[in-house]
Amino acid sequence: MINVKHLAAVVGFLFVAMWIITNFGYAVLCLVGAAVFYAAASFMQGELDVGEIQSRLGVGGPGQPSPSQAAGRSRVVR
Repeated sequence: MINVKHLAAVVGFLFVAMWIITNFGYAVLCLVGAAVFYAAASFMQGELDVGEIQSRLGVGGPGQPSPSQAAGRSRVVR
């Protein structure tokens, strides 16, 4: 079974190989694409809770205070 260190080594190798073959921008784009598809697969399997991520990032929905208001800072309205 593959462990996290082996997976990190393979991902690092593939990133550097892509960087050498194409350029740095394409290699970063491949990493972004992999992260998006990983997040989508985790969401589909129920391992990723979007609401929890939003609460951790401080993104509130309608009727919820903004992060600055939640921290106790008042907002001056003129």
